[in-house]
Formats: sequence, C-alpha cells, structure tokens
Amino acid sequence: MTPSECLNEAFLAHWALLNPFQAGSCVIKAVNGHSLDIATVVLVARYHASVGVSDDAYHAIDQSATALESKIATGEVIYGINTGFGGSADTRTKAVDKLKEDLLSGLQYGIIAETATTDPAHSQEEGSEEVGLSVPSLPLRHEIDTVMPESWVRASLLIRVNSLAHGVSGIMPPTVDALLRLLNCNLTPRVPLHGSISASGDLSPLAYIAGVLEGKPSLSVYVGAQRRVERADIGLSRHSITPLVLTAREGLALVNGTSVSAAVAALAMHEALSLAVLSQILTAMSVEALRGTDESFDPFLARVRPHWGQAEASRNIFSMLNGSKLVDRGHGSNVSSLRQDRYSLRTASQWLGPALEDLSLAHSQIVMELNSATDNPLIDAGVSPPRLLHGGNFQAKAITSAVEKIRQSVQSIGRILFSQCTELINPATSRGLPPNLVASEPSESFIFKGTDILVASLLSELGFLSNPVASHVQTAEMGNQGINSLALISARYTLDALDILSQLAAAHLVALCQALDLRVLRIRFLASLESSFRTSIEQGIGQHLSNPEILDTLLDTCWKAFTVRLDATTSMDSAVRLPGAIVHLQPLILPFLLPSAEALKALRSCTEDLGKSSLDSFIKMQQLYVREGEATNMLGQASKQMYTYIRKDLGIPFVGPETLATPSVPEQSGVGVTMGALNGRVKAAMAEGKLYTVVAECLRDVEKENRSKPTLLAKL
Repeated sequence: MTPSECLNEAFLAHWALLNPFQAGSCVIKAVNGHSLDIATVVLVARYHASVGVSDDAYHAIDQSATALESKIATGEVIYGINTGFGGSADTRTKAVDKLKEDLLSGLQYGIIAETATTDPAHSQEEGSEEVGLSVPSLPLRHEIDTVMPESWVRASLLIRVNSLAHGVSGIMPPTVDALLRLLNCNLTPRVPLHGSISASGDLSPLAYIAGVLEGKPSLSVYVGAQRRVERADIGLSRHSITPLVLTAREGLALVNGTSVSAAVAALAMHEALSLAVLSQILTAMSVEALRGTDESFDPFLARVRPHWGQAEASRNIFSMLNGSKLVDRGHGSNVSSLRQDRYSLRTASQWLGPALEDLSLAHSQIVMELNSATDNPLIDAGVSPPRLLHGGNFQAKAITSAVEKIRQSVQSIGRILFSQCTELINPATSRGLPPNLVASEPSESFIFKGTDILVASLLSELGFLSNPVASHVQTAEMGNQGINSLALISARYTLDALDILSQLAAAHLVALCQALDLRVLRIRFLASLESSFRTSIEQGIGQHLSNPEILDTLLDTCWKAFTVRLDATTSMDSAVRLPGAIVHLQPLILPFLLPSAEALKALRSCTEDLGKSSLDSFIKMQQLYVREGEATNMLGQASKQMYTYIRKDLGIPFVGPETLATPSVPEQSGVGVTMGALNGRVKAAMAEGKLYTVVAECLRDVEKENRSKPTLLAKL
C-alpha cells in the first residue's frame, strides 16, 4: 500500500495545502514542470493566487530555445515550423512567420455568443401592432454558456506554463513571462466552450490564449475581480503588457498540448475528492438516522475481502460512528426488526470502495499529466547535438481515462446517496420516522416529498452523464486525427456530473439533519413517557390481574408493543396514532385480567386516560424540541460535527410547516423560505469550500483515532 493509493491521504494532503490560503496566508509558488499539484491549480484558478517559474526552469527554457534556433538555422525540416500542419504536413515553406499566423487564425474558430442589443434606430414604435425582425428575442441560453469559465482558463494558463517549464518546447522566456502576467494581473482570455476534440491537444482553446498574447483586437478578456470584458489589446495596454510577436515555433508550442483538458480534469478532481469523503460522512449519518448497525463495517469483513477501497471506506465509517447513541448494537435481535440493514447501509463500503480506488487512480493520472510536456515536436537539449523528436504527447487519452473514471464513480456515489435518502423519507423503510420527514401531522404536511422527487431527477441526470464520451470519437482533420481523445468534452461532462452530485448530496444532508432530529425527538418522548406509562397501567389494572406476579413482565411486553405500534403507524396523525397505540394494548392485557366487569371497565378507563396523557406528552415534547431541541449529544463524532455546522453555522433549522409558510407580515424574518433555498445554502457552502473544511476535520479525527491502531490498510 502506497500513500497515493489511499484516498484519505490524498484528500488530507490536498486540503492541507488549501487551508492556509483560505485563512489568508498565500505563498507564491514557483513551478518547475515537475511538482505541480491539484491544490495549487485550484488556488490559482479559483482564488487568484500568484505564481512564478523557478530559475532552473528558466535555464532549461532558454537552453531549448537556443537548441531549436540552431536546428532551424541548419535548414532541418521541422513540423509546424517549415511544414504545414496535421494532414497538410507534406507542404514546405520558408515563410515561417506567416505559417504561424495562419495556424492561429485557422484555430480561432469557436463561437462566443455576444450579448444581444437592440438598435434604437430600428426599434418598433410603441403601440405598433406589427412585430418585425428588429424586435429582440429572449435567448434560449445565457450567452456566457458559450464561454469557458474563467477558472478553467486560469488553470489552463498555469498548466501550460508548467508544461513549458520542462524546457523541451523551444519557446522563448518572454513568452512564458507573458503567460504569467495574464495570470498575476487577472487578465483572463475569453475562450469558446465548444470545439476541441483534444486530439493534437486542445488546439482551438489554446489558440485564443495565444491570440490574446498577441493583442488581437477581435479577441477579448475578462479584467479584474469585476469581470469586465475588454478587447485583448486594450486589456494588455491597461496593464502595460506589450503584445507578443511570436516566433515561428512559439505559435505551435502554445496551442499544441493537453493543458485545457488537464485543467478541467484537475478542477473536477478537487470536487470529486471532497464529495467522495462527504459521501462516507453521509453514510455514517444515514446509519444513525435509520437506526442501522455498525456491524456492517466491522474490520473483519474487509480483512477477508481485502480490497483497499472497501477497507478504507469501512474503517472511515466505523470510526465516524464512534460515540453514537443511535446506532443499533443489538444486532437485529429484536422481534419484528430486520436482522441486517438494507443494502444502502450494509454494503456501503463494498459499493463505495471501488469508487475510491477509481478516484485514486484518476488522481494519479491527472497529477502526472499536470507535470508532463505535451506539445510536439519536443527538444532534447541535454545531449550533444540536441535532438528534435516528433511524437504524440498531446494525445490526451490519459485525461479521458481519468475523468470517465471520476464520472462513473460520481454516478455510483449518487446512487447510494439516493437510496439512503429515499429510505429516510419512506415510512416503509425508515424504521419509525414519519412519512416525508414531517415535524407535524402527516395529513397536513409533506415537507420532504419534494426532496424525494428532486433526488430522483438528479440521479436520472447522473445516469445519463455517466455514459462514456470516449466511444464517440470521429475522424477529423483530413483523416490525420483518426483517433482523438475527446478529453475536454469528457472533462466538461464530468464537472456537470459533479455539480449534480453536489446538489443531491446537499439535499440529502438537509434531509439527514431533519431525520436525526426526528429520531432524537422520538427517543426523548419515549424516555419521558415510559415511567408514567408503566405507572398508569400498574395503577389502572394491577389489582385486577389474575396473577399479580406477572405485572413486571406484562409492563415490559406492553411497552414494547406500544413502541412497535408507534413505529408501524407513523403515517397517522398523532391524535389518532397515540391513543390508537394504547387501545391496541387491550387484547394483549385482557387474557391476564380477572373475569369481571370491573376489570373490563378498569382496562377501558386505563387505556383511555393513558391515550390522552400520551398524546399530551407528545405534543408538549414536540413543541419543546422544535423550539430548543438538538441532537448533538446522541450523535457519532462525524455526524455531530456536520449536524452542528448545518444547524449553527448555516442556520438551517429543524423544518416545520411554519418554516416554509409565507409570512403574514412582509418584514417577518426566519420564515417563508423554500426547501430549495435551504438545499441551496448547503450547495453554496460546498462550492465555496466551507463545508469541505468540516469534511476535512471529520476525516482528520478518523485518522487521529486510527493512527495508533493496526489497520488493514497498513498491511496491504
């Protein structure tokens, strides 16, 4: 077992690099072509961290540029410098500068939709009955849907710099400096979203970056934190950046490579790592909410089936349940209960384990690609004379392989979370929770029914997105690109899938906190009722028993029957359910009474009074819990941290009808929200990374607990 094979270590190492920056401490990292990590990509891409290039890398860059110049001077035929491109590489030219310009112009073919405007001179006069073509139509999609997000482009710039830092591309140091200035001055080229098949790398997206470096007026950039759109030449001028005049080799060196595909893949991997660990926390919370057992995660099971992913998931969930008072440790011995949990709990480590293993391999592939030289041709300047090699490092199949594993894993994770969530909401599978997780009467409230529909919709979409992209390759570019990776397309869909999974996980997390509250409410109600329940029956019918010695046994039997009946009738309103559960005891008690009218009357009176007092007790406990209750002292270590974050930090309450009701007074605060808004609050905390800091803390606690213990992972 190596550290790279353990997703726990990968995730914690990743967040250890992210946390200092998020706390306000940022060290500018100098890339060297060999040590770029996903955390640095995220910091530069999403949080505007600055970056530089190491002195050793600059030396290698300069050395390769000198070596290339010597090759050109001797008249050697070099692809893309004095030959045509792709399927046109059989042509030769001495007009090398024009060749470079034609290359970039030919690759800037993507579509960026401009914002629609109305020309006042041609607008329809008010009151006109005719609707002419000059009337603007509302778009079917936002114009921004045709432009790559800035974070993708910033990540691409960083990875391109790191690839060039190998010093094997023949590019000049000032060109690398110009790429760095775009990053550090927060000038982000606007790049079309569609159009790359990631064959000879991501030619077209990178051509837009190269065109911005040249200051091409027809291209544009996002400027600063305000995201103002300006022409490329104006944006460069505002930041005193002189437009580049690229050399013959530099055009091809900039556009030929996997940087954009690797960028989107790295950003996807960041999300996938976090969601993979979160899914294990959600599983632990589901075990508690559904009164499952930790037996399913006993280390013995992984010891005799030693897949490391299963072992890691099992160990994590087992530790996360430590300290829980909700876990059923009776091993299903109770009559009328399942002897073992349903599959979404019992086989969770076996289901999640392969996903963790796939994500670990995908992580290794992506990190390897981040630190690779991926253009063509490449220069081996470390030998004498230098060698110039034509190859295919631009073929991004490694990224396709990685992101399709991520997407398949995302679908698997989504499927198990869907099952857990729907089992919570359905009274047939929730082990005593009310239908739709209502905090009031089932006939009047259906709060989480919408969540049931939501997760079904999201999972269906995940199922579609999990289909492979790589099997849809088309021959392109005069037959030269007979195979192409489609890595960028696949990476885009992977980010889409991760966004869908994060929505599903957010909805599930809100439902879990509701279910845990309802579970604790039930436990506290029963704990408060049991003593008076026993006293009422003893005083009501004790003197009418045919054998007084059976009283204690009868009281135990009645209490158990009452709790079982409550769990079986959660779909009833409390005014019917509680008295009905007490009346249900009459046939159980009757055989033990003396055969007298007084005994029958006492039984009827006892159960009637107990039914009323039980209902009163439940209503008071319910009202008290809604006002003041919390579940933390009943929860395992991970559930406690996540529950506290949701309830305290995000302010998401135990949801009752009044929470969602439209306020009668417009200024009334704390009410009138939607379930979508509550789910969205959690989703936003994921997107900002705040929720994942809690995830990281939960996992650190797991690692701390297990550090001194011998584990299966250490033996593999």
